[in-house]
Amino acid sequence: MPVRPPDENEVATLAAGYGMKPTADEVAAYTPIVAAFLSSYDAVEELYAGLAPQAPADRPSSRPAEADNPLGAWYVTTDIRGAADGPLAGRTVAVKDNVAVAGVPMMNGSHTLEGFVPREDATVVTRLLEAGATITGKAVCEDLCFSGGSHTSVTGPVRNPWDPTRTTGGSSSGSAALVAAGEVDLALGGDQGGSVRMPAAFSGIVGHKPTHGLVPYTGAFPIELTLDHLGPMTRTVADAAALLDVLAGRDGGDPRQPADLVPEQYAAALGGDVSGLRVGVVVEGFGWAELSEPGVDDTVRAAAGRLRELGIEVVDVDLPWHRHALHVWNVIATDGATVQMIEGNGYGWNYEGRYDPDLIAHYGRQRREVVDRWSPTVTAVALAGRWSYEREQTRHYAIWRPRCAGSTTPRWPTSTCW
Repeated sequence: MPVRPPDENEVATLAAGYGMKPTADEVAAYTPIVAAFLSSYDAVEELYAGLAPQAPADRPSSRPAEADNPLGAWYVTTDIRGAADGPLAGRTVAVKDNVAVAGVPMMNGSHTLEGFVPREDATVVTRLLEAGATITGKAVCEDLCFSGGSHTSVTGPVRNPWDPTRTTGGSSSGSAALVAAGEVDLALGGDQGGSVRMPAAFSGIVGHKPTHGLVPYTGAFPIELTLDHLGPMTRTVADAAALLDVLAGRDGGDPRQPADLVPEQYAAALGGDVSGLRVGVVVEGFGWAELSEPGVDDTVRAAAGRLRELGIEVVDVDLPWHRHALHVWNVIATDGATVQMIEGNGYGWNYEGRYDPDLIAHYGRQRREVVDRWSPTVTAVALAGRWSYEREQTRHYAIWRPRCAGSTTPRWPTSTCW
């Protein structure tokens, strides 16, 4: 669709938005110049039309009836079969609904993506299918994945399979519930601030947040580049390692991934010798007034003792900022998500990686039409982030990260370099 250039009145309004006060002659001069710039956008649109992927037509999906979805954990169900053999052959997988599965509706728990159907699989979906997995559906997630509970998705709450009156945790709520209930063998989750780990803990399954960039995020709806992760959600550690073997590795389209990334063989390492490994225990995580539970503290210390018995070196690590971590995360997530996920229509700008023009356009249009239907969490982030952007120039996002003596690697403020 051709880009309509602004008329003189619209150019004047645009200028006023920057605080400019152009004269009528200046507005008249700039109007055709702006139109000339925008003609390039039409040329790029034509180029994209010639290379845009086409979604497969043989992937039917359906919204399950309430009787068939008692936990509210399925967004849509499918039956997409992968390769005939491979490390995941015969295993069923639920994909969190912030991850693109070509030809299958993707809602991300939000009215702002309702009706969107991706044309291309996310990298992790391609890898699942090549490994022989069968994708049996998209798992419900929270509204734009911005909740630690399981009640903000516009499709309704996701109920905990152990007690349907309780929360499943979020934002990978559906993935956790489906694995815990035995409806799928494996699930894919996403994590920016606990969204794999919290629902896994609430549901009694294994949730793994991989090292940042280990698993490509290409094709998943972003929140904030420095926080985005995808990871396994399974019933056993062995399954998590097997799934990570399939998911990990560079894809060339995700700027989160280091150029020298070489994944390990995680499943094969499960039976290896652990002696000589080092495990750090953050001392600020214990004895936190009005937050720590003595029973939990004791259990973690007991687990550390068991690791020592296995020949693992367990060291106490002093991280003074640990108790301020929520404040640090709040600034990163609020400013970063406002600039990238909201103002930047999901993807933001200024990085070399794979963008999805169709998702950006769909989300960008709808977020303006249904903005009053965001969850309270997303609304609060948008309001706080806009205030920071307009009044504080997002200066708090520039977090100081000192270096340990003799190191060129930035570290969080700590009195212990280990």
